[in-house]
Amino acid sequence: MKDNKNNILKGSGNFTVLITGGCGFIGSHVVRRFVKQYPQYLVINVDKLTYAANPEYLRDIDREPNYRFIQADVCDHAKMEEIFRQYSIDAVIHLAAESHVDRSITDPFAFARSNVMGTLTLLQTAKTHWKKEDYHRHLFYQVSTDEVYGQLNPGEEPFRETTPYDPRSPYSASKASADHFVRAFHHTYGLPVRISNCSNNYGPCQYPEKLIPVIIHNIVNRKPLPVYGKGENIRDWLYVEDHARAIDLVFHEGRDGETYNIGGNNEWQNIELVRLLIEITDRLLDRPAGDSLPLISFVTDRPGHDLRYAIDAAKIKTELGWQQEMSFRQGLEKTVAWYLDQENLRDASAPSPKTKIV
Repeated sequence: MKDNKNNILKGSGNFTVLITGGCGFIGSHVVRRFVKQYPQYLVINVDKLTYAANPEYLRDIDREPNYRFIQADVCDHAKMEEIFRQYSIDAVIHLAAESHVDRSITDPFAFARSNVMGTLTLLQTAKTHWKKEDYHRHLFYQVSTDEVYGQLNPGEEPFRETTPYDPRSPYSASKASADHFVRAFHHTYGLPVRISNCSNNYGPCQYPEKLIPVIIHNIVNRKPLPVYGKGENIRDWLYVEDHARAIDLVFHEGRDGETYNIGGNNEWQNIELVRLLIEITDRLLDRPAGDSLPLISFVTDRPGHDLRYAIDAAKIKTELGWQQEMSFRQGLEKTVAWYLDQENLRDASAPSPKTKIV
């Protein structure tokens, strides 16, 4: 095991962290954690505020003295240069990305632009502004996905950090390309980098086009519950706040140039997940048990739908001491309760995010 020569010191002052995509699902949880856990840091949240972003998610911290929000596109090189100059950015946690597989199938160019060119723009900006002799106090942290590894068949060993990349969708191909650029900047220029690949996240603040919020929303409104194919596809589910803790650990304690897989060791077939969501949501709505089961509607499978993803998180557990804390049932209970509390959940269609910047 090689020595890590650029651990970020939690107690250091005058340290500025740029978090991209901080008004999104995972990003909002990471921003909140860093603002609250590290008051000595200045946390800069850069988000373009696309359809899936919502600054209201961070309303509780918007007046914290160590927090700034900037609406900007990570593909805008001039703007990224301006932000790096103005705030003397010391580290980047890069979460900004188009992430919905179905959208990538219909508009792959948008994913190449945001996920590939956005990452390259940030890498080039960091390389320009960080002096090589000071690399020990800088870090570019790329948050990626398990989908870059391709698919697993039932019984196959979960993805490890050494699993070859084999992306199957335009989304996963764009994230794989971004990861390769991050590694290339490390090997070519010596830029200090870390990468983490996570399994499917769930929890509060997820945009309602994803599986779990779609099912909850449709149960509430007694709409059909769409399930691709026969519902046999398997995903490994991770509570978003457990993921935010893992990102914190990799950022502060991880090793330069290394990759860390973050997973929940929690595989579920889609159809079984839908049935569990029905059980929880019907109960919280004071409906009879199984009331929403007839709403299940099997629909034509999407093109190239990977059968199974699963993460082997042994490395981050062994090296950094991370362990998921939220049980799946408890996490789903909290998630369903959060969505039921949203005033716009009972609208006839999926809600659009608010775009007010406080």
